[in-house]
Amino acid sequence: MSEKPLDDGVENSHPAAPPTVARTGAVGVAPTVGGPADARVPRRQVWSWALWDWATQPFNTVILTFVFASLYLTSEAFIDPQIVALGEDAPEFRRAIDQLAADYGVATLIAGLLIAGIAPVLGQRSDAAGNRKLWLGIGTGLLIACTAGLFFVEAMPAFFWWGAMLIAVGSVFGEIAGVNYNAMLRQVSTPATIGRISGLGWGFGYLGGIVAMILVVVAQTFDFFGLPLDNGMPFRVIALGCALWTLIFAIPIFVTVPEAPPAPGRERVNFFRSYVELFRSVVDLFRTARQTFWFLLAAAVYRDGLAGVFTFGAILASVAYGFSNQEVIIFGIAANLIAGVSTIIAGRFDDRFGARKVILFALAGLSVAGVLVFLLEPAGVIVFWVFGLALTAFVGPVQASSRSLLARVTPVGREGEIFGLYATTGRAASFLAPAAWAGFIGLAAALGSTNATLWGVLGIVLILIVGFVLMLFVRPEAPAAHTPHA
Repeated sequence: MSEKPLDDGVENSHPAAPPTVARTGAVGVAPTVGGPADARVPRRQVWSWALWDWATQPFNTVILTFVFASLYLTSEAFIDPQIVALGEDAPEFRRAIDQLAADYGVATLIAGLLIAGIAPVLGQRSDAAGNRKLWLGIGTGLLIACTAGLFFVEAMPAFFWWGAMLIAVGSVFGEIAGVNYNAMLRQVSTPATIGRISGLGWGFGYLGGIVAMILVVVAQTFDFFGLPLDNGMPFRVIALGCALWTLIFAIPIFVTVPEAPPAPGRERVNFFRSYVELFRSVVDLFRTARQTFWFLLAAAVYRDGLAGVFTFGAILASVAYGFSNQEVIIFGIAANLIAGVSTIIAGRFDDRFGARKVILFALAGLSVAGVLVFLLEPAGVIVFWVFGLALTAFVGPVQASSRSLLARVTPVGREGEIFGLYATTGRAASFLAPAAWAGFIGLAAALGSTNATLWGVLGIVLILIVGFVLMLFVRPEAPAAHTPHA
C-alpha cells in the first residue's frame, strides 16, 4: 500500500463505498469513511482538527490525572487542620485521606451518569441539525469556564466540593465537545487516511500534555516566579493557565474546519422526543449493524481498562513503588511523550493492517506489561519506569484505532449519534476498572500483603483481558476499507 502525505490534500482514488447497511456477514456497516472518492482535505483543516486534542489535553493530564486532582484536591490541604496535626501515621488522617478519594469518586460518578444520559441525544441532534461546531464550541467554552473556575478553589476543606464538582462538570462538557469532535473525523479524512489522522489527533493530545507538564515543572523550579505559595495558589494558577491554553489552541478548528450539513432524512425533534428516537436507533443498530453494536460493547470494557491505567497509574507509582511527587510529574511527562509518539506511528499501521489488529495487539501488550509490573516489583523502581511506560505506549494506539474503526463503520449522517453512544457505553462500564482495582487491593490486604496497592494492577489487567476476548468476536471491517491507492 503506497502512502501519500496527509498534508498535501490527501487524495483518495478508490471508489467510494455506498452508504448502505449490511444485514449479514461479518461487516456491520459498509465503510463510508470520509467524503467522495475525489475529495481533497486541505492540510489546514487536518492540522486544525488535530490541534483541538492538543488544546484540551491539559485538562486531562494536568487537572484530572497528574497534578490538580491527585496532588492538590485529594491532599491534606482539604482535611480538618486538627486531624492534620495528628500526623500522617494517625488512623484518623488515613481515614480522612481515603474519604477525600471516595468523595471525589462520587463526583466523577455523577459526571459519568450525566454523560451517559445526554451524550448520545446531543450527538443525534447535532447530526440532524448540522450544528456539530456549535455544540463543539459550547462544550469547549464551558470546559474552559470550569477549568478557570478552579482558580477559586482555596486550600480549605470548605472548598473541596467546589473543586470536585467543577472538575466533574468540566469532564461532562469536555465529553460533549469530544462527541462532536470525534464525529468530525470523517470531515477531515478519507478512507485511506482516517487511521493516521485519528492517530495524529491523539498524538497531538499527548504531546500537548507533555508541554503542559514541562511548564508545570519549570514553574515549580522557579518557585512559581514569586507568586505566594500558600492557600494552594500554585495549583490554582496552574488551573488558570490550563484554561488559557485551551482557549488559545481551540480557535483554529472553528476557523478552518467547515460545518457538516444536516444529515439527510433525519427529522429534528424536541429534546425529550430525542430519547424515543435514540431508543429506536439503538434497536435499529442492533438489527442492521450488529457488529457495530457489539463493538461498542467490547470497546466499553477495554476502554475502562485504559482509563484505569491513567487513573491509577500515578497512585501505583507513588504508593506501590515509592515515587515522590516530582518523580510522578516526570513520569507523567515521559508517559505522554511515549504515548504520543506511539499513537502517531500506530495510525499508519491502522491504515495498513486495519484498526482491529492494532487494537488487539495493543491490548495484548498492555496485559503483558501490567503482569510484569506486578511480578517484577521486587527488582525496584526501574521495573515501573520500564513496564509502566510500556503500558502508556499501548494506550494511545488503542484509543486512536477505536475511534477510526468506529468512524469506518458508522452510517453517513449518524456520526454524532454513534459517537455519543460510544461515549455512553464507555461511561456505562466505568465502574469495572475501579471495582476490580479496589477488589484486588482488598483481597491482598485480607491476605496480609504488605504492598496491597500493587495488586490493583491485576484488576486493571483483568479488565483489559476481558476486553481483548470480546474484541476477538468483533469483525466490523470490510476488505473495501483497506483498498490500496491506485
